[in-house]
Amino acid sequence: MTLTRRVRSETTAAARSFLRRRTAVFFTFFFPVIIILIFGALVQTQPTGGGLFAEPPAYYLPGYLAVVVLFTPLSRVGSEVARHREGNRFEKLATTPLSRAEWLLSHTLVNVGIIGVAALVIFALVVLVTGANIALGPGLALVVPFVVLGVALFCGVGALLGRIADSQDGVIAASNGIAIPLLFLSETFVPPSMLPEWFVPALSLSPLSYFSRGVRAVTTPGGGDPLVDLGVLAALTAVFFVAGALALPRTD
Repeated sequence: MTLTRRVRSETTAAARSFLRRRTAVFFTFFFPVIIILIFGALVQTQPTGGGLFAEPPAYYLPGYLAVVVLFTPLSRVGSEVARHREGNRFEKLATTPLSRAEWLLSHTLVNVGIIGVAALVIFALVVLVTGANIALGPGLALVVPFVVLGVALFCGVGALLGRIADSQDGVIAASNGIAIPLLFLSETFVPPSMLPEWFVPALSLSPLSYFSRGVRAVTTPGGGDPLVDLGVLAALTAVFFVAGALALPRTD
């Protein structure tokens, strides 16, 4: 069996497994939508009024996208690894031609597909609900590699959490403990100008910061050059994906 066939078979099985969990499918899309409706339609931004949402609506698009790019891979891949460990499935996997890297790649592809659809929904809702002024042009296509790399990166982190945590509940607790601080301390919803000056350099320690900076540069009129952020994000993705693949157990 070729690599392509092995990955395709595992990807198909993982996708069917996810789609059978209707609650998981529902909340993958519902959670970011409700965030947009609360903060975009009810709270709304106040570009001249100060406060937390003092930036134009387009500023917060990376934050809305980060909700699914960050939370979904961490919880889904982490839980899947923990579930496989509890069911001794990695021991059975070791008897097949599928390698650990191929297993993680297959589950990453499923997450890329799911989150890609969710990102399209989020993008449309942000424009329709908040009236965000998005920079249109060929450069907008760079949002796609940013989303793909962000998902792959956090799939790697999710695999690490699944190996470290002792149960599925532990994975959920650990993923929330990591994701919530990152979501608000990665230049997503909280601008650096609102943080203490001494803390601002620490924002560059978060991989999510490069995602939000790059997406903002692409989608905001007059934004900067996103290629540096894309390059850093690609390098970090390679590191965390390899680390996640190596962390997957051969046996239980």
